[in-house]
Amino acid sequence: MMRGWKPAPHVLLLLPAFIVLAAVVVVPLLLSLYSSFTPFRLTRPDSIYTFIGFRNYERILTDKDFWIAFGRTVLLLTFALNLEMVLGLVLALLVEKATRGQRILRTIMMFPMMFSPVLVGFQFKFMFNDNIGIVNNALQSLGLTDQAIPWLIDGQLAFIAILVAEIWSSTAVFAIFILAGLMAMPREPLEAAKVDGCTPLQSFRYVTWPFVMPFAFIAMTIRSLDIARAYDIVKIMTDGGPAGRTEILWTMIARTAYSDARMGLANAMSYIAILLSILFTAMFFRQLAKARQQIGAEW
Repeated sequence: MMRGWKPAPHVLLLLPAFIVLAAVVVVPLLLSLYSSFTPFRLTRPDSIYTFIGFRNYERILTDKDFWIAFGRTVLLLTFALNLEMVLGLVLALLVEKATRGQRILRTIMMFPMMFSPVLVGFQFKFMFNDNIGIVNNALQSLGLTDQAIPWLIDGQLAFIAILVAEIWSSTAVFAIFILAGLMAMPREPLEAAKVDGCTPLQSFRYVTWPFVMPFAFIAMTIRSLDIARAYDIVKIMTDGGPAGRTEILWTMIARTAYSDARMGLANAMSYIAILLSILFTAMFFRQLAKARQQIGAEW
């Protein structure tokens, strides 16, 4: 008689984890993917059974508001990443040069990362409040302005306020990665550059920065994914306002799904946003690979 098939012990041990993973990740993903091909509305549950093909995707690709929100997300990503990298680099260099209390400085530098994005959003919402905010009070006390600045009411100023909140909460990511690169860098090339008569700026440009560049690209990849799906801070501070001037992809998706109850359309937006995020991530990984090759060739 043929003996019945018996799974291997390691398969049996992993089976509960696979079942839980399928229940909480795979099944919802497949259901959301299917619903993106339907006119599913939360107010009409039976609409999920109506298959409409790529109509939602065609509507999104020709929707001006979607591409404006996408452009605003890219703008936020570009400004935030570059400013965070510059400030993180400065912080890392200052901490690396510290001869005393470096551990305390590293701990203090990580404090902003410990705050929830929701808490950061509330914090900066009150800081930029035009009546009771500390920013306006400070500017008026210093005599830099004689009237309250409507930070969260004016579209451009609201975008700047959100950018400041993002930079404050996440500059430490760049600082930590770059500091790790600085601490791992061998001292011999810097000493050789000094012997050859290089200035500190030249030593940084041709020795230090090429070595820490891969660490900066790793931080940039992580932060690009965070900003590409930014929601909490924008939702709390402005909720996409005023008049949609700070609407980004994920606040638009949330509004479409829950305020407008158009879940099928929102899921289609989500998958397009995920594909765009993957493209940005692939671009950063390509830059990371180039930086690593450069390090291997030069070091």
